[in-house]
Amino acid sequence: MTCEIHVETDPSKVWELVTDIHLQPRLSAELQHVEWLDGADRPVVGAAFLGHNTHPLLGRWRTASHVTECQPPRVFGWVVTDVDGRFAGSDDAADRSSPAATWRFELAPEAAGTRVRQSVRIGPGRSGLSLVIDRSPEREEEIVAARLDQLRAGMERTLQGIRALAEYPA
Repeated sequence: MTCEIHVETDPSKVWELVTDIHLQPRLSAELQHVEWLDGADRPVVGAAFLGHNTHPLLGRWRTASHVTECQPPRVFGWVVTDVDGRFAGSDDAADRSSPAATWRFELAPEAAGTRVRQSVRIGPGRSGLSLVIDRSPEREEEIVAARLDQLRAGMERTLQGIRALAEYPA
């Protein structure tokens, strides 16, 4: 799934916002707190950050995100793993080749500003969505549709927040 927005500023300014992992919790209802792992302090391929999440159906959990793409000021992407094995089981929890989700920002110059695209791909690994489907497999289609609606709303909120911060900095 992809959402996009036009931001009236240059890509380098937007880049600073989309790669600031500490900004995301301010714009997200689900992601509550993040911290760099293993001495990382900025986005580079191979860097990882821990996310603390909450959701009404799933409670609280942690994820580890691993930066897979970092091409300033164009592409920032990462895969999400189930660091505690809550959804994937302990054997598959940190498997980067089968992530719970893959997230990506793409920036492109456009007119007097920047086209910002945020995308997410759920799976192929297990996630909280898998757990909810396991509880009610007969409602899988409805559950997936509801989760996609939540993700779309969150992405739109994030993009609106990025635009507001880029165009009207405090």
